[in-house]
Amino acid sequence: MSNRFETLLATRPFLMLDGATGTNLFQMGLMTGDAPEMWNFEHPEKIEQLHQSFVDAGSDIFLTNSFGGTRYRLKLHDAQDRVYEINREAARIARRVADKAEKATGRMIAVAGSMGPTGELYEPLGPLTISDGADAFAEQARALADGGVDVLWIETMSSREEVAAAVKGAAVTGLPFVTTCSFDTNGRTMMGLTPAEFARFVHELDPKPAAYGANCGVGAPDLVLTIAQLSQAAAPGDIIIAKGNCGIPYYDEGKIRYNGTPDLMADYARLVRDAGARLVGGCCGTSPEHLAAIRKSLDAHQPGTAPSVETIVKLLGPLTSALAANLNAESPAAQGGAGEGRRGRRRSAGSQPSF
Repeated sequence: MSNRFETLLATRPFLMLDGATGTNLFQMGLMTGDAPEMWNFEHPEKIEQLHQSFVDAGSDIFLTNSFGGTRYRLKLHDAQDRVYEINREAARIARRVADKAEKATGRMIAVAGSMGPTGELYEPLGPLTISDGADAFAEQARALADGGVDVLWIETMSSREEVAAAVKGAAVTGLPFVTTCSFDTNGRTMMGLTPAEFARFVHELDPKPAAYGANCGVGAPDLVLTIAQLSQAAAPGDIIIAKGNCGIPYYDEGKIRYNGTPDLMADYARLVRDAGARLVGGCCGTSPEHLAAIRKSLDAHQPGTAPSVETIVKLLGPLTSALAANLNAESPAAQGGAGEGRRGRRRSAGSQPSF
C-alpha cells in the first residue's frame, strides 16, 4: 500500500494539519505536571475523542499523543522503561481513528507520529551526544512505526544537534519524516538558530525531510513572518510547514487560555499560504472550532503574493519588537545565502526583504 502522507502531498495543493494536543487535553481534565502520554492508557477514549474532533474539523493529518515520548522526557514520570508501549499505543489509537474515518467518509487521513525534544542539552553545552539522542529517537520512532503511523513528525526543536539526532533516529524506520523548529521573540530558536539558517541546515541533513517549517513560538503574526523568512531562504521544491499558536496566552480562572479567535486563525491560514506554507495547522490553544475556520479559509483561498509586514500586523496584531528589528538581518542576501529564493527572485547585497 502506498504511503498516505506521500500520496496526500503528491495530490493536494495544501494539507491541513491538526490543532493543539496539550492545551486541548488540559481542557479535558489533564492536570499540570501530568504526562499527557499516560492518557493513552488511562483515558484512551479522551485521546480518541480529541483526534476525532480534529478529523471532524477537516484535518488531513493529525499527530499522535506522543510529544514527550523519548526516554529522557518519560524519565520525569518514572516511565523511561515504557517507551515502546507508550508510543506504540499512541500510534494505535490514532490509527484506529484515521482508519474509521477513512472507511466512513472515503477521505484519506494520515497519522503523524509526534516526536518532541528530549529536554536535554547536547555537547558541548550539556552531557548528551548526538549518538545518544539518535538512539532515544530511534527507540521512539520504531514504536510509532510499529503502531501504524504514516509519517514521523519531529517538532518544536531548537538546536542543530537535536534536529540531527532526531533525523538519525527517525531514519531507521524508513518512513518519511518532517521537522519543525520553534522560533521565539528574538526571531530565533532558544539555541539561536534563525529561520534562514534552519532552511539552509535542512539541506545538510541526510536523509532530508519531506517538509520542514515552524511551530509554536509566540503569536500568529510572528509565525507568519517566520514562514516568509523560511520561504525566502528555501530551495525550489521545498515544502514548508506552518503550525502557529492561537494568539497569545493569558490566565483565566487558574487556566492558561489563548486569545486567538476563529476569525484570526482564518486570516492566519490565508497569510501563511501566501507566505509559502503548504502544510497549515495550529499549535498551542488551537481548538477544533479554530480548525474548522482554518479549513473553510484554506478551501476558499487562492494563494497570492507574500504578505507585507503591514498586512500581517493589520490582520493579526503586532509583532514582537525584537523580531521586527531583526528583519533585515534575516534577509537571505544579508545572510550570504544562495541568492535564489524559492520564488526564484535574486537579491543584491543591499536589497530589503520583500515580506
